[in-house]
Amino acid sequence: RKSLSLIAAAAALVAFSTAASAAKIAVIGSGNVATALGPGFAAQGHTIVYGSRNPGEQKVKDLVAKTGHGATAVLQNDAVKGADIVVLAVPGTAAEQVVKSLGDLSGKIILDPTNRVDRGTPDGYANYGLAATLGSNAELIQALQPKAHVVKAFNTLNVKQMIDPASSGGPLSIPIVGDDAKSREVVAALVKGMKLEPVDLGPLRFARVLEEMLVIWANARSHGAPYNYYLRPEPKAN
Repeated sequence: RKSLSLIAAAAALVAFSTAASAAKIAVIGSGNVATALGPGFAAQGHTIVYGSRNPGEQKVKDLVAKTGHGATAVLQNDAVKGADIVVLAVPGTAAEQVVKSLGDLSGKIILDPTNRVDRGTPDGYANYGLAATLGSNAELIQALQPKAHVVKAFNTLNVKQMIDPASSGGPLSIPIVGDDAKSREVVAALVKGMKLEPVDLGPLRFARVLEEMLVIWANARSHGAPYNYYLRPEPKAN
């Protein structure tokens, strides 16, 4: 029995290694975030399947052609079948409903770049869009898929800089949180492949912090003080 457990553990490690090096990635959505991440992940050698409500729509066909590397587009439910990673490239307010519609995602990494922003404020400064009792969008998604591995990432920058990090004028940090360390490593590899710098900030309970980082980032941009996140590593002590 002990040897069987070791074999199972080894198989799991191989599966994660495979996901990091040549994964099947289901990108749910075909908007700006999908247009940035899908081609970026395909260029790293991953197989991209776009999940769309209308996979025959011309803009989806154009995205598949732009992505290349054998990318395809199917209905959302079909896209997640056999996928190692599911990217929720959908509006933050739609994420829960989309996740509910995808069926059982047990064992898969769910990459969550979504945000919730309340722009209906009298002073022109947006607020975070969820009550404190609800935690974060990422935690709501994890609660819907308790046997999946939700990782929050790619939510603190704009699409232009996902595609072209150099346009920011310097290095860009991508904070990452999630309860499964191996899944965070897989996402960190995707981040590095986009020429961005991952910063592992630990478990998923900190996702609300990342989502609120986006709110103050957006407020600064809309009030004439745009910035980007670069979390400079501290030099190692001699």
